[in-house]
This record gives sequence, C-alpha cells and structure tokens, in this order.
Amino acid sequence: MKSHLFDDPIKLYNTLLNDIQEAQSSIILEFYRFTGSIGIRLIDALALKAKQGIEVKLLLDSWGTDWRHEQFAPLIQAGGEVRFFHKIILRPGFFIRSHRRNHRKLVIIDSKISYIGSSNISDYNIVWRELILRIEGPVATAFRETFDQMYAKHTDYLAYPNEMRTPIFFRDFEIVRDVPSIRSQMIRRRYTKLINKARKSIIIETPYFLPSFLVRKALIAAVARGVKVQICVPLKSDMSIVDKLRNRYIGPLTEQGIEFLMHTGHNLHAKLLFVDNTTFAIGSANFDYRSFRFQHEMTLIGKYATITAQVIRHTTETINQCIPFDYEAWKKRKLFDQFLEWLILPIRHLL
Repeated sequence: MKSHLFDDPIKLYNTLLNDIQEAQSSIILEFYRFTGSIGIRLIDALALKAKQGIEVKLLLDSWGTDWRHEQFAPLIQAGGEVRFFHKIILRPGFFIRSHRRNHRKLVIIDSKISYIGSSNISDYNIVWRELILRIEGPVATAFRETFDQMYAKHTDYLAYPNEMRTPIFFRDFEIVRDVPSIRSQMIRRRYTKLINKARKSIIIETPYFLPSFLVRKALIAAVARGVKVQICVPLKSDMSIVDKLRNRYIGPLTEQGIEFLMHTGHNLHAKLLFVDNTTFAIGSANFDYRSFRFQHEMTLIGKYATITAQVIRHTTETINQCIPFDYEAWKKRKLFDQFLEWLILPIRHLL
C-alpha cells in the first residue's frame, strides 16, 4: 500500500488533478466546499472524463457550496452527476436543520485511490496548513461504501439508518462516521477512548477547539497519569468569534498541565489526533461541539507504520511553526474579552 500525507493544498490539488486525468473507471468526490478557480479547473477535468464514459459523481454540501452555481453545468452536460446535500430551504426548524451539514472531504478514484482529510476545494484555503492522506489500496472500496450511503440519503434530514453510523473495519484501518446526533457522537466517543488509552503522548491539531466536558475530562486525566498532551491551534483562525470563546477553555486547561501551541503561519486547518506516536486519526472533524453534534463527519484511524512516520514529520513541522500559549497574558486579558466569552458561551454548540 502506498500513501502520501499532504499539508500543502497546492501540492494536493496538483496530485488530485493528475489522478483525475488518469482515471479509468470512476471518480467520486464528496466535499463541504467546492468553489473558486480551483473548483473550475477540476470541473473541466471531470467533464472531460465524463465525456470519455468515466463514472463521475459529486456530492457537495449546499451550505458550503452554492448549489445554484452554473459552474457545474459543463460537467452535468457531459454526463457527470452532481448532488447537493440538504438544499437550503426556508421551512419550520430551518435554523437547527441548517447546522446538519455534510462536512466530509473524500475522494475515491477507480476504487483504488482514496483521499481523506481536512481540505476543501477552494481558493480560500490555498495557503492554509491542511492534512490530507492519499492512499493507494483496497481501503478505497470501504470508502466507496460510505459515499454510496450518503449519496442515496442526500435529501433526508432526520432518517439516518444505523449502518450510516457504524464503524467500518478494514485490515489495519477503522473508518468512523458520524451523523447528526446529541447522544451517539461516534467520533467524539472514539476520540475519548483513544485519549483514555494514551500512555506517553497526545498531539491534537484543530482549527477550532471548543471541547465538550467529557473530552476535557479525558485530557486532564491523561496529564494526571503522566501523558504529555500538546494541542496545536491557530494563533488566529478564520473564525475570530470561535477564537474568543476558545480562550475560555485554553486558560483553565493550561492550569491542568495541557500544553497549548499557537500556530503562527497561515491558518492551521488540519484535523488530527495522534496518540503515543503510533495511532493516528485523520479526517474532517474539528474538536468542537458543532462537528461532534451536528455535522456529517468521517475520520480514518490506524497504526500503519509508513503513515505514522509521515504524521510524525507533519506534527514536528507544525510544532516548530508554533509559539507557546501566553498564559500570563491570558490572565490579564481585558474585561471586555471576558464578558464576550461569557456572552457567546450559550451558543457554543452552533459555532
């Protein structure tokens, strides 16, 4: 099995374009955001393959991607299929339903090549630090199964059969899926178990850090038993309101011995849990209430040695691009900032 870990979106897009051009039977894409000149470039390549008789299917979220955009017309006219997840329609319960988005990022080519990770198809994130895993191997067939289930249910708001939330075990991998739920939260539960099993180290990379009580409890317990816990977040993300509320959690957790590292480069958008330098979880879910409760997410968990080596390289580079959280400055933050944290706390589940 061959694998490659991308943290540079430009290199990712170029490799993806090449894989699309060489596809022989099928091209499957599932994304939250698919826009901009990068999207148009890929659509042109996909339309060409559709004209050649290659199966081309796209499942895109209608909140993250404008479902009325004419840029998809050439692909549809060439025989490709484009479906939009939960078109935005004003109806009773609109506000709550609008948060049930398909946040997954997945590509499957010829049932042989898979991409899973954090990056959307967008000019917006072209300079961000992402984390996307490309795998050549039969695990692509398992990913295709998850896609087909979502593709069939793209207009349903509440009816999610159990198989859509059941983990898929494939050789050395586990694919964990989430559908909107207050109770089940499969990825959050699986992450908590991994944190509870950690013996040496935990590294988390996430653009938005609004952890639930159970996640906070597990992280604090890990530190208490001697585990080194490092959490990398952007110094300034693309969501300033989330950054404000995030600080309410970072200060007290720092007091408990958790090390927070602030990424100083372009926005850190990677989503990673890495335990004991052996077990990785790479996918689309952020460490926040919204991902765990309201969104369709997916993560790949495994211990494959060649991938682990690449994750170690990636996390080392990320940490080198960070500065320590300034706890003393946090204690002296303005009263207005503290008031703002308190004010937005009740809507933390929707941020």
